Parts: sequence; structure tokens; C-alpha cells
Amino acid sequence: MVTRQVPDPRVAIGRKSDHIARVSTAAHQHRLPAGDALATAAQSVFERAGDQWTNLRATVFDVLMRFDRPASAYEITEAVSQAVGRRVTANTVYRILDLFVGGNIAARVESSNAYIVNAHPGCRHDCIFLVCDRCGNTSHVDDDRIATDIRAAADKTGFKTLRAVLEMRGLCGECA
Repeated sequence: MVTRQVPDPRVAIGRKSDHIARVSTAAHQHRLPAGDALATAAQSVFERAGDQWTNLRATVFDVLMRFDRPASAYEITEAVSQAVGRRVTANTVYRILDLFVGGNIAARVESSNAYIVNAHPGCRHDCIFLVCDRCGNTSHVDDDRIATDIRAAADKTGFKTLRAVLEMRGLCGECA
């Protein structure tokens, strides 16, 4: 049996102190909440959609918010289990993460099969993720023009986009 050491969920998890690097274009800017303000904004969006913000959901969000890189469901599960002092199943965490993604308070980085909090949970648009293959740092770029152009190109072919996944993999500025 392999034992992985899971960081204390009460402190930032990962390599950098900032949760996730964010870049906004002139066309799409946000005042980004952080910490308790981000958790409150996410809870508000979630509850306005008619979903309950349970203690376990709040704990999953808090743990996810403390990762400074996209985190796998298993990493989140381990940290949540430590935070609540009992074993929480991965299936339970997956269900909560699916609700979070559907409610736009978290995003799934498809190429990494990992999750991050949505830095602006009240805003629906196509996020563009830049994922570093060396250190795992993930930058979030908001550029509605690029996303609109990609959707328009798909529309021209008769393709009906159900969900956009916009990611680029490479090396971040620190690793390049």
C-alpha cells in the first residue's frame, strides 16, 4: 500500500502562494474575490441556483480553494478527509465537484483531469487555461474574443458546441 502525504487543508496547498495565476484582457475584466470573499461568492451563486451549501460542500470548496494548482479528485478527497477527521469517499467528492462545475463555481482542467475553483463564480464564459507541463502551474486567461471566434468557427462547420474546453499545454514563464 502506498501512502501519500496530504498537506494540511488549512494552509495553501502547492508550490505558489497565489491560488491560480489569472490574466484578464481589456474586453473581459473581473474584480477577483479571494479567501472568505471567494467562498461567500461561490456559496451565493450556488444557493441562487437552488442548491444547498452543506458543510461538506463548503469543506470541499475550501480545500479546493487552497490548492494553488489544479488538483485531482483523489488529492481533494484526501485533504477533505483530513479536514473533517473521517474518511470521505472519492465518489462523494466527485459528485460535489460535478455540482460545482455545473454551478460554475469550479472548473475542470480536462487535460490534467483536475479541478480548480472559478475565480469569478458569477460570470459564465469560456475560460482559457494555460497549463505548464513541467511545474503544473495553470494560468487562466479571459478573452471572450478568442472564445467567440472559436465558437464561430465551429458553428460554420455545422458543429453544435455543448461545452468548450480551451486549454494550451507548454511551459510557463518560470519553466521556459
